[in-house]
Amino acid sequence: MSQAVPASHAEALRRFNRFYTRRIGVLDEGLLDSPYTLTQARVLYELAQRGQAAASEIGQALGLDAGYLSRILRGFAAQGLLARKPAPDDRRRTMLSLTAAGRRAFARLDRRSRAQATALLAGLAPAARRRLLGSLRSVQRLLAPDEAPAGRVVIRTHRPGDLGWAIQRHGELYAEEYGWNAEFEALVATLFARFASAHDPAAERCWIAELDGERAGCVFVARGEDDPAVAQLRCLLVDPAARGHGIGRRLVEQCIAFARAAGYPRIRLWTNDVLVAARRIYQAAGFGLVREYPHHSFGADLVGQVWERPL
Repeated sequence: MSQAVPASHAEALRRFNRFYTRRIGVLDEGLLDSPYTLTQARVLYELAQRGQAAASEIGQALGLDAGYLSRILRGFAAQGLLARKPAPDDRRRTMLSLTAAGRRAFARLDRRSRAQATALLAGLAPAARRRLLGSLRSVQRLLAPDEAPAGRVVIRTHRPGDLGWAIQRHGELYAEEYGWNAEFEALVATLFARFASAHDPAAERCWIAELDGERAGCVFVARGEDDPAVAQLRCLLVDPAARGHGIGRRLVEQCIAFARAAGYPRIRLWTNDVLVAARRIYQAAGFGLVREYPHHSFGADLVGQVWERPL
């Protein structure tokens, strides 16, 4: 269901569009000092990547009007960039491909585009570059999740700065998604502070998930407060921009494997019934519901749940 978008949000996106199109020279008469517009360059790119294709395939990939695309293709043919031949399986269908001149024209554009991108990134420190590239991937996943690349997931133990990030993201996400107040962030801060100040690395551990080098999730295992012989899984979180990559499942599996290796006989967790996605992960990992009870916390009426599984 679509939601109302504040005018300030729409203007922020429009402002970025104006900034970036100016920065990469899209408004110039010719893209990258070439005789081609951005649209023409994209058509050249599609033809170069596909080897050969029907005009309808190119139009569908780029969302171009058939008449507009036809004019571009006629121009390429007149310049000697484009070859046409009947499809081998259906001679009524025409296949398009770049000529040697067309491939040379694309290669020049490709080199200039690569040089421009390299120059834009060269002025950034490695950490800033990683942050920028992670943000670009997040934009693609949020606006077009079906077209986003799979991404590389890494699960690692925590480093300085990670726990502060985990506390902040818990506070932000639970406020946005469930309307929970600052009491929840305070609870998470307390749990992480307790872990950071006095955890036993042999029996307690925290993991951070990264997606393409950017933090995307977290979880930790600690001794149970009521029963130190039982492992307690705490603070599982997956950032919305990284969902759909199996990160939650992998983090829970990491906790189970660690707790088993550390000698715990059982692992337990506390959650709330509204956290449906997390509950599915726990069930799939073999946890069973032990008990549940109503409570009012974080500014909401909730049903707390305790889940457990043997190791």
